[in-house]
Amino acid sequence: MRAVVQNDKNRSLFRLMVRPPLRALFGPSFRLSSRSSSRLSFRSLSRLSSRLSFRSSVRKVGLRCGAAALASAAVVSGCAAPGPDSAAHPAPGQPPARRDPARALDSYATRLAAERARLAAAARRWGLVGTPLSPPAPPATKPTITARKGFEVDGQEEEHLPPVFTTVPTKQKIVFLTIDDGAEKDPAFLRMMSDLKIPYSAFLSNYLIKDNYSYFRTMQSQGHTLNNHTLTHPYLPGLSYEEQKGEICGMQAVMKRRFGKAPTVFRPPYGNYNGDTLRAAKACGIKYAPIWDEEVFVDHWEYREWDRSLHPGDIVLTHFRGRNDWNGTMVDDMRRFLDKVTAEGYAVARLEDYL
Repeated sequence: MRAVVQNDKNRSLFRLMVRPPLRALFGPSFRLSSRSSSRLSFRSLSRLSSRLSFRSSVRKVGLRCGAAALASAAVVSGCAAPGPDSAAHPAPGQPPARRDPARALDSYATRLAAERARLAAAARRWGLVGTPLSPPAPPATKPTITARKGFEVDGQEEEHLPPVFTTVPTKQKIVFLTIDDGAEKDPAFLRMMSDLKIPYSAFLSNYLIKDNYSYFRTMQSQGHTLNNHTLTHPYLPGLSYEEQKGEICGMQAVMKRRFGKAPTVFRPPYGNYNGDTLRAAKACGIKYAPIWDEEVFVDHWEYREWDRSLHPGDIVLTHFRGRNDWNGTMVDDMRRFLDKVTAEGYAVARLEDYL
């Protein structure tokens, strides 16, 4: 009989000390029966307290009091048992306790959902039809890049010349965005691509960027790669080997001086080249010479292939252009590009991750 009375007192103490702070946390509709109260433990309330540590100090105090009351009641009634979380915190210098894997996974999922919501909001803000798809992780083993059939030059393999290619070999539904020359320097374009986290590679000519190197340094700081597109954008096959080398190596020197690194990727202006172009490029430290499979404009697309379609691994070209050259802006151009690739199930990946 005395044990029954003691248990009743414990339950009353529990309701008095624990129920008010829990109602403060979960709202006035929160209900806690005697049966559920007997199933709660000091351990579970301690976990709850640590999860909700950001709540107000008043709520914290209430929860601690409730947890203490419950622990006391459980000990008196003989229902409490020490668990792994009941140990004291490690002494200074000792390793911290391991994080709960389930809690870490839940935190990651929450962050991932929040980022997807942010991207969806950014897509609406920039006037896109849908949210751009996220690319897969870069491949652990890079694909082997060779010259596209019919795009080789004499001595291509024997001299190990930079391959000219239009597509990266992959089965994943990804495309690569490349932007040429550097004439238009639209701040809205930088904001848009940063908001949407769309990777791209810029192929720059010095005569068009020298009035505003800082614009492209900002681009570089956002994680985009700056590549070589010659000093003055000439028709290279019309120049001698030495002249071509001057154009390519000269731009390498500019890139090193202005952006801290000489690239290993080069695109010949207009996509035109000959054997001397690739030999000069190799002498200047170039390893790859990608051109393109599709080109996007503000108001239309153009295709190299007969099927007029995107393919996994395709390289897409556009230019730094604005209203002076097109009936639209860089933002309009990117809107057309992203709406198409997203609608067809493609993500935009970073070209240099596959080279």
